[in-house]
Parts: sequence; structure tokens; C-alpha cells
Amino acid sequence: MDYIAAQRYLLALGNEVAAMKLGLDNIARLLVRLDSPHANYQRLQIVGTNGKGSTAAMLANIACAAHIKTGLYTSPHLARITERIRINGVEISEAEFAACASLTREAAHAVEDETGSLPTFFEQVTAIALTAFERAGIQLAVLETGLGGRLDAVTATRAGVIGITSVALDHQSFLGDTIYEIASDKAAAINADTRIVIVAPQHEDACQAVSERLKTSTAQAIFLHAEDAQIARTDARGKATINFVNQDYDFYNLQLNLAGRHQVTNAQLAVELALTLNADDANDSHKAKPLISEAAIRRGLSTVQHPGRLEWIDVKDRVFILDGAHNEAGAWALANYLREYASEPLTFIFGAMRDKDLAQMSDVLFPKADRLILTTADNSRAMAATELLDFIPAGIDRKNVFLAGNVEDALKKACELSSEDGLICVTGSLYLVGEAQKILSSEFKL
Repeated sequence: MDYIAAQRYLLALGNEVAAMKLGLDNIARLLVRLDSPHANYQRLQIVGTNGKGSTAAMLANIACAAHIKTGLYTSPHLARITERIRINGVEISEAEFAACASLTREAAHAVEDETGSLPTFFEQVTAIALTAFERAGIQLAVLETGLGGRLDAVTATRAGVIGITSVALDHQSFLGDTIYEIASDKAAAINADTRIVIVAPQHEDACQAVSERLKTSTAQAIFLHAEDAQIARTDARGKATINFVNQDYDFYNLQLNLAGRHQVTNAQLAVELALTLNADDANDSHKAKPLISEAAIRRGLSTVQHPGRLEWIDVKDRVFILDGAHNEAGAWALANYLREYASEPLTFIFGAMRDKDLAQMSDVLFPKADRLILTTADNSRAMAATELLDFIPAGIDRKNVFLAGNVEDALKKACELSSEDGLICVTGSLYLVGEAQKILSSEFKL
């Protein structure tokens, strides 16, 4: 297959959430068919609700700064499927993606012959990433979990190190209705091969769930404390300079290149995970070398990029903020950020998936908008703009609410409505943000 054929094949497998089949049997069989590519390098898995992608991106960038051959696997992508796979900080080429997709398709159909079930989109893309990493000869793979932990395809890699980001309510129909239940599912990624687990500052119910899982494991666990991370200052767009101080180390004036106070916790976890690579089990034959220095940590945090997360884009005479806030916790992080760093009039473009808690998200975000444009992302799970009207909180003036049938029309409408000194915030879904980013990066006609 060439790249276009590979894309068509994968997309024909169905929406990666709507068509997913949680379970590890098929992905395990698929990896065996591919000669277990993940067995040839160290695996570090990131689980959690919010901050997985940012933490993974920070850690991978730190490892690259330390000259460790590093693969990064994240999801979903914004504009190109190849964004999900980066090797030494560089997005995989279309040709290499297609080559790995061809190998994976052949193996996937062999699995289907065995089980009667063809591996899903996410399972096959995960296998493509793991295969690409082996072909590139990486030492360390930083792997972002897709959904949950217990039955997510990434968990089949049996990572030796696991980082757990903030756990919040999301995907309740799959993971449970409480923080404890959701954290229990995510903590189930901890397996017999796990040596180290690092847990970001959490709700106490999440800590309890992780602690209970650890009782069945021999892994060493470190629970981080919020008070060990302090913001020294922030710049005009909310990028923080932070101090990490505890009994084991002190790092002062670490500069973050990702905006928002919530990134402090993600950076704290990324730094702790980086340090575990220095102290990891000496018997691990895939131990990453050379060791990570303070200079590499500083360089990695100060240069990391993770598009679609409080990302500012200037297009002609308009300024856009793109943020994939897709649950209540993400909505609060965005709302708090805008309250602190966006004094200009705000025009919101909002679209979301049907399986999200839209009542909570709209209550948090919609009152922040001077003008609100509801739209529908190009995704089978997306809620129609007309249906989003049902979630407008009482007190919102309907004269300032507008509908747009697609994202391009929403962007044009926002430019018409907003003043040159205003901000346009695109939010509610990473799929929406990706679509907007793609349009804005083209020759978008205002």
C-alpha cells in the first residue's frame, strides 16, 4: 500500500472510538504475528484522563534532548495520521507509515482468520507505531494510552514504567461513573512486568484506586505532591517558569513551553518519569542510555510542542486559541486560563462528541463567551450544532448564539463577528481543533 491506500484502509475500519473493541487478545495476537516489535526497546506508558499527551510529549522531548533514541506515540491526531508517531522528535514519513501499515494489515488479516475478528483501527495504528519504532532502532518508546488502561491496546506492550496523569470523569459509559472506578480501570495497566509507577497529584479516590492495584504488584510506586511544584512566574500567554523541590532533588527556574497552570502537574510527572530512567532496573536489557541530565530536562521542557492545547495561532488580523478541552476538567482548565490570560472580547467556536458530558462543559465554558458559534465537526460521533442548542445555560443571551453547519463556515462567521482586538477560541473536541487547524494552516480566506 502507498500512504493514500493505507489511510483509506485504516479509515474503513471505522471510527476509532465508536468501532473500538476493548480487549487485549487481538492486539496481543497481532503483535505476535509482527514478531513482537515492542520487545526490542524499553516501553513507558502514560495513562490518565487529562494531560496524557502533554506529559508524553514533554518526556519524549526530554529524552531526545538527552540523545536517547526515542519514539513517541500519541492519539488522536489533529490533521494527519502520521502525527501520532514521532521518532527522535520527527513525525514519521508517509512512506514509512505506509510500509508499516502494509505489514500490519497482513498480520491483522491473519489474526482475523484465527479469531474471526479483524483488529480495530486503534489496534492496528498502535501496531504500526510499535513496528516503526523497531525499524528505527529506538531505545525508548513513550506510549500514550488511548482509553482507560485495563483493556487498551497500548497496555498489551506490558510497559516497565507507567505514569498516571490526572484522573477525571470522562468516557463514563466505558470506564465507570466515579473517579474511583475510572482510576481503577486506568491503574489496571499496571502488570507483572511493571517496575515503577509514578502518580501525579490526584483526587484521593484516584490515589486509593491506584494503591489497591499496587497491592497486587511488586512495582515501586511514587505519589507526587502538588506542593513540591511551585510557579515562579508566567509570561503574557501563560507559559510558566517553575521550581520543583523535594527531598531528592531541586530544580529551579524550569521554563515550560506549553501554556496553562495545569501543565505544571504534567511537567512534574514528566520530570519524575525522566529521572526514573536514570535509576531504572539495571537488569533491563533495554535500559535507555545515556542518562538524563538536568540540562536535558531544561531543554526538553523549554522546547516541547504539543499542538491543539492552548495553542495560539495568528492568521492575518485575527488571533485564535485552539484547545481540545473535551471534558469537564479540561473545560475548567481552559476557563481558568482564559480568565487569567485573555482580557480581549471572546468569540467561541464550540463543537463536541455525543459521548461527552456536554451539560457540564457548556455550564463552564459558554458564560465566558461574548459570542458563541456552535458547529459540527466532521466526525461520526459529533453532535449536530442544532442539538448543542439544548445545552445553552440559562442566562445566555440567544442573540449572541450562532449556528454553523461546518467548521470552515464557523471560522468565517467568527471572523465576521469578532473585532480585530478580539480572540477566537476553538474548543470542545480535539477532532474539532484538528479540523480548524488544518483549515487555518491552508490559505484560509477571511
